[in-house]
Amino acid sequence: MKRIALLVAGALQVALFYAQPTQLPAPDSTSPKVSSLSEAFRQGLFHGSFRSYFMATDNTRQLSDYYAWAAGGALHFNTAPWHGFSFGLGGAFNFNLASSDLGAKDPITGASNRYEIGLFDVENPYNRRDLDRMEDLWLRYEWKKSRITLGQQSIQTPFVNYQDGRMRPTVESGLWAEINEIKNIKVEAGWLWKISPRSTVRWYGIGESIGLYPKGLNPDGTGSGYPENLTSAGIGVLGITRQVGKHLKLQVWDHHADRIFNTAFVQADYLKPLKNGHNLLIGAQFTHQNALADGGNADASKTYFPKGGRSNVFSAQAGWQRGNWQALGAYTRITADGRFLSPREWGREPFYTFMSRERVEGSGNSHSISGRVSWQTNNKKLRLEGAYGHFFLPDIKNIAFNKYAFPAFNQFNFDARYTFGGMFEGLRAQLLYVRKGRQGNVYGSDKSVINRVDMSHFNLILNYTY
Repeated sequence: MKRIALLVAGALQVALFYAQPTQLPAPDSTSPKVSSLSEAFRQGLFHGSFRSYFMATDNTRQLSDYYAWAAGGALHFNTAPWHGFSFGLGGAFNFNLASSDLGAKDPITGASNRYEIGLFDVENPYNRRDLDRMEDLWLRYEWKKSRITLGQQSIQTPFVNYQDGRMRPTVESGLWAEINEIKNIKVEAGWLWKISPRSTVRWYGIGESIGLYPKGLNPDGTGSGYPENLTSAGIGVLGITRQVGKHLKLQVWDHHADRIFNTAFVQADYLKPLKNGHNLLIGAQFTHQNALADGGNADASKTYFPKGGRSNVFSAQAGWQRGNWQALGAYTRITADGRFLSPREWGREPFYTFMSRERVEGSGNSHSISGRVSWQTNNKKLRLEGAYGHFFLPDIKNIAFNKYAFPAFNQFNFDARYTFGGMFEGLRAQLLYVRKGRQGNVYGSDKSVINRVDMSHFNLILNYTY
């Protein structure tokens, strides 16, 4: 623990060193519209960030513990609009400053590191310096309140999203449109043909991107054979968000992974004002999935979504809000129609019971309940949140409904965030502590315990943006 404490102190020092404002040219907001392409570049805007991230996992008993300290940054440039067109370019770099051996197998279980490797390159645990990535390379056209973007960019949808709980977020390549010409209605649509998941340094075709993270088991208990065996032309996405009056927000989404599977998603969130500044919060979600064609491969052992397969998920939440306080309770039910499947490489799941550092993806016939309480100061500089959940997954031997043979568990998260001001404006700090306990039977198998349950997980993150 002494070594961990020294590394935490070092992470703080380096992040504060990085957090010195960099003088970069910025456009003058009072200047007239640009009249030439060269002027659009001269009036372009630079923006960037630095991040220091320390992570450690304390597993139970004699099972291996891990730590890692990463630091890096990103620099992006956007031209000023010229006849509605603009151009963006940006990339990121990352370094492994210190870590345990992330490529070593646990001597008792043979299990690999799970969390800390996500700060670097999941395909190469010993890649410590070649961790740069081109993230933005796009051409955009804007008109009125809408825009359409072609190229490498970052989008946010229920199942394809940043999931930026590591050093760099997931980014996509494709054509993406945001239409805001109808009052209270936002339409988002696009076709994505490549993706660079978080914790990777390369770009992958859509089929190729599935299976970079742990692949789990087929319903018959054999190892999933879909990595490098899926073919897909891309992901088609359509989302419509409508604000109904002042208090009701509706969302409808469809994610169509060509030749693999389709996911339809509906969400409604309602805020009802009560007396004396109190508010009632209510939300409901429904997700339906079905296989397309053979689910990715005609060979059942190499397919991602079983041919003819489907899944249904219901999620709901209710809570209270007043001033700086908020309390929420949530429930998610994945029915026995089949496993809920969504590539973890593409983003995190959107369910109300979601808690950082774990998911219920890969399960069927499961129940999840969670509660969370959050508070922030009046100036919103400090925010604290505590969350607790029970995740009732099928028995680890019931592989048909438990893709990763993950035991039922409970989880507690404490999340503290602080935004600095004054001479450190732009600097934000986050402390995330996670404790996961075991609920289900593991039948004496430590492989079902390590990096999963009966563990504590620590995160100290410092971000500086300019």
